[in-house]
Amino acid sequence: GASLHILKVEIGGDAQSTDGTEPSHMHYENDENYFRGYEWWLMKEAKKRNPKIKLIGLPWAFPGWIGKGENWPYDYPDITAYYIVSWILGAKQYHDLDIDYIGIWNERAFSSKYIKLLRYTLDKHGLEQVRIIASDRLWEPISFVMMIDSELHGVVDVIGAHYPGTKTVRNALLTGKKLWSSEDYSTFNNDVGAGCWARILNQNYVNGNMTSTIAWNLVASYYEELPFGRCGLMTAQQPWSGHYKVESPIWITAHTTQFTQPGWSYLQVDGHLEGGGSFVALTDGLGNLTIIIETMSHNHSKCIRPPLPNFSVIPQRATFYLRGSFYMVETLQVWHSRLDFESGNSSLFQQLNPVQVWKGRFSLDLNVDEVYTLTTLKTGWKCGYPEPPPPQPFPSNYNDDFNIRNPPFSEAPNFADQTGVFEYFVNASDPGDHVFTLRQVVDQRPITWVSDADQTISVIGNFKWVNMTVTCDIYIEKPRDGGVFIAGRVDNGGIYVRRSKGVFFWVFADGTYRVTGDLAGEEILMKGLAGVRDNAWHTLTLNIQGNSASGLLNGYLLWENVTISKPANGWAALGTRSFEFAQFDNFHVE
Repeated sequence: GASLHILKVEIGGDAQSTDGTEPSHMHYENDENYFRGYEWWLMKEAKKRNPKIKLIGLPWAFPGWIGKGENWPYDYPDITAYYIVSWILGAKQYHDLDIDYIGIWNERAFSSKYIKLLRYTLDKHGLEQVRIIASDRLWEPISFVMMIDSELHGVVDVIGAHYPGTKTVRNALLTGKKLWSSEDYSTFNNDVGAGCWARILNQNYVNGNMTSTIAWNLVASYYEELPFGRCGLMTAQQPWSGHYKVESPIWITAHTTQFTQPGWSYLQVDGHLEGGGSFVALTDGLGNLTIIIETMSHNHSKCIRPPLPNFSVIPQRATFYLRGSFYMVETLQVWHSRLDFESGNSSLFQQLNPVQVWKGRFSLDLNVDEVYTLTTLKTGWKCGYPEPPPPQPFPSNYNDDFNIRNPPFSEAPNFADQTGVFEYFVNASDPGDHVFTLRQVVDQRPITWVSDADQTISVIGNFKWVNMTVTCDIYIEKPRDGGVFIAGRVDNGGIYVRRSKGVFFWVFADGTYRVTGDLAGEEILMKGLAGVRDNAWHTLTLNIQGNSASGLLNGYLLWENVTISKPANGWAALGTRSFEFAQFDNFHVE
């Protein structure tokens, strides 16, 4: 299938990184746990499919203790380096995973001092084979700084730029380093997304000398209404039904990945075709040759960013000349895709008859919006897969009591943390009703990547829900100014989580309650006394019907007839007033 060569994972930092938060291996200074989140599992699954797959780790955010209260990871670079190297060592010790490349700080500032210290710390721990990629932002200023700082030049192995639009800059070329598009694509995964992917996979090298292109993201397995819904190579966003879809970008990937490997070399030819489009040629240095041709038209290959200048592609006959050691090649295997935007009947990754090469020469009639792979390899394979279960909406009656002794993951299924981290928790001191709970565990604001909310929140359910009843047992751990909420019709998450609106039912450790129309708690719809206290269990119920809402505390009506104008629909949610410990149990939404 996709035959991916490289997998880049987030080193979770307990903070929002576009579509949710990923847990850190060190929530607190005295804490280490290499079994949180899904990335360990994902890397091991990748290695099962391709034992030679390359692994990259990159942080988007860091736990707050790294910055000692400042929103900056470089004030104590020895602490940050220790934290990152711990993650690499933990990958090996607990999962037998060898991390090949390590990044600095996703799309944020780099520190030359930190990068040098990271290299020193890696070497000190016997991790000389781990290479450094910087700076996962733009070509500059990293390239310029490397040109004037020979020590930095010596420790950075790869310059990684994001969404380069197939172009590089002179300084980057002058460094002599490998150039990568270390994050790209990020485009809705229909056939236009496939066209974008086909074009940049070739043209990142043809125009920009980049020898790796990494798609954000691997698989769209997050609620589609979060930012950049379905911007993955394939779609699997219904764990409750098991439905998934192998989208066309998967087969575009195969055109390159099934017939090349890391370690192959690009031939330095001008890969622009006269009638528009491009080609690349690669070899393993052992006599094998792979040529990949794309003729994507402008409107059928627009990526989400950057803007794409106009160009035209016309049907053309292209003649290729094989020289040197390739002169002896007699036949090339042919794999073909055609993206059909008229009928929607695209033909993806089909094997055609081999091309005969006569005295090192062959010709090909190329139409628009096509991809060809011509190769000496006979190993291509269009794999089948079982028919996925049919799609189904999120269950309209859902509950979770979190009673699971050895959970396969640290977090409960279907909850999508948007600020803070909600983990399974064992309450050893509880008399029995609430031994197994869900606990919010981030107790100080992380070094954030975007504007996380000041409250913690995890969303769940069907974004299209209008009328709903949400019930949950809650336990405030923070005395005096602690607080928790349950909510419905929550309309925002991801990078926009701060502006989330909905119906939020809050109770506080000081005995008061509030109903607000927003996560920030600024739009107050109702308030009063509830008598809730910290370190005791209470049951909250929120009922939203049409334009009216009511709330129950421990089964008794606390407030009613609160008028709701908007939002008209959204997820259910739970969370806390601040970065504070709190527990939740027996969650139910209908």
